[in-house]
Amino acid sequence: MKLTFGIPKGSLQDATIELFRKAGTHIEVDSRSYFPQSDDPELELILMRPQEMPRYVEQGILDAGITGYDWTVENRAKVVQVCELEYSKVSRNRCKWVLAVSEDSKFKKPSDLKNRRIATELVQTTKNYFKKKNIPVDVEFSWGATEVKPPRLVDAIVDITETGSSLTRNRLRIIDEVLETCTLIIANKNTWKNKAKRHKIENLEMLLQGTLNAENYVGLKCNCEEKDLDKVTKILPALHNPTISTLSDEGWYAVETILDIAQVKHIIPKLKRASASGIVEYPVNKIIQ
Repeated sequence: MKLTFGIPKGSLQDATIELFRKAGTHIEVDSRSYFPQSDDPELELILMRPQEMPRYVEQGILDAGITGYDWTVENRAKVVQVCELEYSKVSRNRCKWVLAVSEDSKFKKPSDLKNRRIATELVQTTKNYFKKKNIPVDVEFSWGATEVKPPRLVDAIVDITETGSSLTRNRLRIIDEVLETCTLIIANKNTWKNKAKRHKIENLEMLLQGTLNAENYVGLKCNCEEKDLDKVTKILPALHNPTISTLSDEGWYAVETILDIAQVKHIIPKLKRASASGIVEYPVNKIIQ
């Protein structure tokens, strides 16, 4: 059994390949080929633009793939949305498609754009947005460099932003949010009914989610004497409870836990003051709860 799986080509490509690597699957991409190789014999990988991915998954040309919620909506694709994966090309923040105009334009709200021209890659979704608001506009497809078009070429744009920095650099002002999007694993409906392939997709989901979860945590372990054990364990937060085991030296214990990476700088000094020794912080590859 091989699962035909789409890897998003473009801005998410490197982040996706790195995520798979951390999850345990090493992917090699040849710049002249759209068919990456991996060390997983059950995967047949294809590089594909996320804009097209939902359509090919719906048709069964791909069993599953990673794309955006935005392109799934745009294609009106009838697919199984397996799960959200909270990562993007820059951070783990969700991206937004926003309606933006030139910073010195007279347009303050969507209704001000009545009968005006809007450029975007997300054409159908943008048309639906204005239709729901009963605002007639002319929506045209943008082949790229959308941010540079207002005000000379178009009156406004609908473009995707993660941090807003690109819009600011191009002297644009956001006047409304059109769609919030995130990264998804999607699957073909018939594939999802196939027990073996669904099992494989669920395994991938588990490992990828576990890898993303682990990015917020580290492991911490230390040693302490029996008389200090109570003080040490009270300091340590844990996913459940710290693991406590006896050492070969009588009256000594090893204490180990997983904690939020932001807490470490506060916890380690407290452990030292509570007479803990041999304090070790280490990275965590996966957390699967």
